[in-house]
Amino acid sequence: MSVAINHPDIVEPNGTIGILGGGQLGRMLGVAAAELGLKCHIYCPDERAPAYDIAAKTTIASYTDQDALAAFAADVDVITYEFENVPAESVAYLTGLGAKVRPGAKALETSQDRLVEKQFVNTIGAKTAAFHPVDDLSSLKDGLAKVGRPAILKTRRFGYDGKGQTRIKTTETDLSAAFEKAIAFAWEEVGAAPSILEGFVPFEREISIIGARSKDGQIRLYDPAENVHRDGILKTSSVPATITDQTAENARAIATKMLQELDYVGVMGVEFFVLKDGDLIVNEYAPRVHNSGHWTQDACAISQFEQHIRAVAGWPLGDPRRHSNAVMENLIGDEAHNWRALASEPDTGVHLYGKREARPGRKMGHVTRITKP
Repeated sequence: MSVAINHPDIVEPNGTIGILGGGQLGRMLGVAAAELGLKCHIYCPDERAPAYDIAAKTTIASYTDQDALAAFAADVDVITYEFENVPAESVAYLTGLGAKVRPGAKALETSQDRLVEKQFVNTIGAKTAAFHPVDDLSSLKDGLAKVGRPAILKTRRFGYDGKGQTRIKTTETDLSAAFEKAIAFAWEEVGAAPSILEGFVPFEREISIIGARSKDGQIRLYDPAENVHRDGILKTSSVPATITDQTAENARAIATKMLQELDYVGVMGVEFFVLKDGDLIVNEYAPRVHNSGHWTQDACAISQFEQHIRAVAGWPLGDPRRHSNAVMENLIGDEAHNWRALASEPDTGVHLYGKREARPGRKMGHVTRITKP
């Protein structure tokens, strides 16, 4: 399909936000857009995506269907995405048509390859775990000699919530049969795919920063949240985090530098490990609204979802200050069936995602319990 796309620089009320992806993040972005008088067009290959419930329009098609992408771009005023595994080639194609895609391709491409992502973090002066690229068993052995053990082997591309990775704990000597068996098993666990080996980080806690940058370079940062994971999936995010003011300031500085260097427009989540001395190790970033920022829906006047819509639509960014302390808890699998009791709790916001089937490990919703500082 040959179309000429001329997206406006600022999307005014009654305009349309195009969202690539139809999961719960797209759903919550759509709700936030509606509060600002904007419509959403959801593009997703899943016929039962939960974001469809709140969409003015939907396109059910592959992310590589160029005709469908072109028609989608022609129907909206700006395009964003709700997850980082949208093919970078699709974003490049849309941009080539003249569509405004925010955040841009650079942030997406960098985040999609864990090796490239870590190299980028190092170039801005921030620290990461020791790492080594792995393409075969030989380079895996070389990596273990470099980063030590225990270590974590992760696929370079795809994988989230603990998927696409495995831990290597063996203390056997490099020449033993047990060592050969352990690394062969690890390599099989990641599908013998191009990977990255990361050294173990003896962290005290995990935190994240949700930051936003507008098209004209304005930056707004939410307070750091302290995160607790269970079985590789985020379980709770709490604010304020139990960190020093200096650690918080350092996290803000790193997030700011990343937003600037990526020429980012929209909301980004940056995850950190906090060491015993308060020093920070960047774990990863997500070029989208982030699970650890869900607390902003109930503890701030401007949620991360509204902030993202403001940014991509070219609006002024909102004040990210929180008015309450908060603990956000993910409802995973059957935990969402307890909605009636949760809805009876005082000072608790209940957010369910409209997914039709509760499965183990599947995020079905979240609750946020707020208290006054």
